Amino acid sequence: MIIFAPNAVIAKSKFWYYLHQFRKMKKTTGEILDCVELFEKNSRVVKNYGVWLRYDSRSGTHNMYREFRDLTITGAVSQLYDEMAGRHRTRPRSIQIIRTAVIDKVADLKRVNGMQFAKAKVKFPLPHRVDSAKRSQKALSSRTFTTVRPTTCFN
Repeated sequence: MIIFAPNAVIAKSKFWYYLHQFRKMKKTTGEILDCVELFEKNSRVVKNYGVWLRYDSRSGTHNMYREFRDLTITGAVSQLYDEMAGRHRTRPRSIQIIRTAVIDKVADLKRVNGMQFAKAKVKFPLPHRVDSAKRSQKALSSRTFTTVRPTTCFN
C-alpha cells in the first residue's frame, strides 16, 4: 500500500486507518514491518500523473479525478493538496488518495490543461524579461540607482 504523508508518524497512522476500513484490523492485532520513502527512477523527465481521490466536504463525500504535470509522483500529490485546499477548501486529513498512475499516452489525457503541453511543438514565450546581466555588474555601472526604467520588451 502506498501512502502519501509528510512524515513516518502520519504515514503509519494513515496505514492503520485504511487497514481498519479494508480488513477490520486494529493496531493491536498487527505490526508494521517497514516504512520507507519511495523515490522516482528518473526524476529528470516531466510526466503526466492521474490521481483518483475521495474527499469529505461540508456537504458530503465526493469522488474526483485530477491530472497533474510534475517530475515526481510526490510533487504531483503535493500539487493535489495545494489545489484541493485552494479550490475546495479541503484539508489534507479529509483527502483519501485511491489510486495514482502515470499517463503515458496523449489520448489518455482527459483535462485540457495537460493536453496543451502534450503537443509536439510546444513553445514557451518569455514576455517582459529584465536583462539581469546589466543589473548584476556593479563595476561597469557607476550608479546603483537610475531614473530610467528597464526595457522589458525585446522584439
